[in-house]
Amino acid sequence: MPPASKASRFFEQADQREVALCQAINRAVQFRPARGYFRLVSRLGDGWFWYALILLVPFLHPMKGPGLALLMALTGLTCTLTYKLLKRWLIRERPFISFPAINCATPPLDRYSFPSGHTLHAVCFQVMLTLALPGLALMVLPFTLSVAASRVILGLHYPSDVAAGALIGGLMGYAAMQILYADWALKFASAL
Repeated sequence: MPPASKASRFFEQADQREVALCQAINRAVQFRPARGYFRLVSRLGDGWFWYALILLVPFLHPMKGPGLALLMALTGLTCTLTYKLLKRWLIRERPFISFPAINCATPPLDRYSFPSGHTLHAVCFQVMLTLALPGLALMVLPFTLSVAASRVILGLHYPSDVAAGALIGGLMGYAAMQILYADWALKFASAL
C-alpha cells in the first residue's frame, strides 16, 4: 500500500478524534474584534511580518543581525520547501473542507492542512531568535503564539497540524542555529 493511502487512513481517524476540539476552538472566538485580530495575525503570518523582521534584524543588531538575517531567510526557504512537500505527500484536507460545520474565517493559501506552514515558520524563527537575540525573541513571542492559535481558531487547521508544524519548525530552527549560526556570526562580525 502506498504511503499516501496509509496517511489518508491515519488522518481520517485523526480527523474524527480532533473534530470536536477543532469545532469548539473555532466556535469559541466569535467576538468580531477577536476574530479580526486573528485574521490580521494570520495575514501577517503569511510572511509579511517575518520578511519585515528579517530586514530589520541587521539594523537592530549590527553585530549578530546580518548573519542571523541571512540564516533566517535561508532557513525560511527550507521551511517552505519542507511543509509544501509534506502537504503534497500526506494530503490531509483542511477541517472546514471535511467538516462544513467548521467556519473558515479567512481563505487558505493552499488546499491541504498537515502540517501548519504558518506555525512551522513562526516557531522556527522564534527558536532562532531565542538562541541569538533573546530580548527580541521575547517581544516576538506573543505574535508567534497568536499565529499558532489563529490556525485553529480560523478553521484552517486541526490542533495536530499546529503541533506538528511547531515541532518541525522548532527542530529546523534549532538545527540551523546549532549547525550554521556560530560560523556565520563570526564571519559577519569579522567582516565589519
